[in-house]
Amino acid sequence: MPGRSARVFNRIDRYLFGLILLPLFGTLVVAAMLLVLDRMLRLFDFVINEGGPVSVVWRMLGNLLPEYLSLGIPIGVMLGTLLAFRRLAMSSELDALLAAGIPWRRLLRVPFVFAGVFALVNFGIVGWLQPMTRYAYENLRFELRSGALGASIKVGEFADLGGGMTLRVEESRDGGADLRGLFVRGQAKDAEGHIGQTVAATAARGSFLATDDPEYILLRLREGTLVHSPSPGASPRVLSFQQHDLPIRLPEMAAFRKRGEGNLEATLPELVRTMAGSADPVARRGAAATFHRRIVQCVVMFVLPFLAVAMAVPPKRSTSALGVFLSIIALVTFHKFTEYGERMGTLGRVDPLLAQWVPYAAFLGLALWMYHVLGRPGGQPIGALDRGFARIAGLVSGLAGRLVRRQRWSDDVLSAG
Repeated sequence: MPGRSARVFNRIDRYLFGLILLPLFGTLVVAAMLLVLDRMLRLFDFVINEGGPVSVVWRMLGNLLPEYLSLGIPIGVMLGTLLAFRRLAMSSELDALLAAGIPWRRLLRVPFVFAGVFALVNFGIVGWLQPMTRYAYENLRFELRSGALGASIKVGEFADLGGGMTLRVEESRDGGADLRGLFVRGQAKDAEGHIGQTVAATAARGSFLATDDPEYILLRLREGTLVHSPSPGASPRVLSFQQHDLPIRLPEMAAFRKRGEGNLEATLPELVRTMAGSADPVARRGAAATFHRRIVQCVVMFVLPFLAVAMAVPPKRSTSALGVFLSIIALVTFHKFTEYGERMGTLGRVDPLLAQWVPYAAFLGLALWMYHVLGRPGGQPIGALDRGFARIAGLVSGLAGRLVRRQRWSDDVLSAG
């Protein structure tokens, strides 16, 4: 009998694993994409305004993805568990399992396995990966603004390339590999600052080419005209060409700062060192606020199975999806509370430890209370809310029906008149 019971439990675990796995990863992907969409539009505007290549948008979004996964992973775990148990409840399989003597704590074993695995994943993301990718994201922003990605040349504007060289491009194709309608003007100055020879050229097409010297690039012009003035007042020479190469000295780029500006770019060990060894109380307070929030982001995973199961089971003879809606609101609200607590802890208005762990304790208490109510015979944690929303929906439906009937009556009276 013990061996048979173990086989039965293993089959139940495998069944629950399959029910949770698909909605978990589906929800995780959808949540991450939804969180990325809003930033994607702003990044496109930023890159286009800076004149950078569109491909850099995808690199910037890739560096922002770990930041969004820190919220997307808890949503995925919670909704994966919730939708799996909701399916069991709607098909009466959950009643059959409970009637067979399988306790709730045994049914939660698989959800807690998922919670433990993704808590470790989230720990790695918020502890190490997210600070590194945040720094890489800021580095890309710096390169866009400084022109290191070729963003200093904007279509339709005069760009100063340094060394007295000015360039204007009418059209750019293939991400800047094929330039159309070019105008180039260069001036040479002597040691006293007097203008010497001047070169101006127009070309139908052009492109930038790399050279063996990292300080220079080559601007290859095709199908154009060149005007060369050896000195001010001298007669210029006009030449037509099919191909002409102009060497351009690259301007010196300022080096990007080192990683570690602000707590967003600090790993967990670096935050601990700041908390323990910094002489600045403001730095210690900010590091503590960020450290406690990141830890809370990981341990909250172990609260989600209780909340998800309590929200998953609708009241009897009800197919309402209110629990799905409320669970997302509860988790996002908790996430915003921790963000606010981190800011207040950094400013010193609230103790950094209390700013994170008091909301966590309240969230844990709510989840455990709802789970306790669900475990009682006939317990319905969201029953009162479901009945209240049903009444509100009935009132709205009745009001809409009366308005429709009144409109029809008015139409009939007007048509009869």
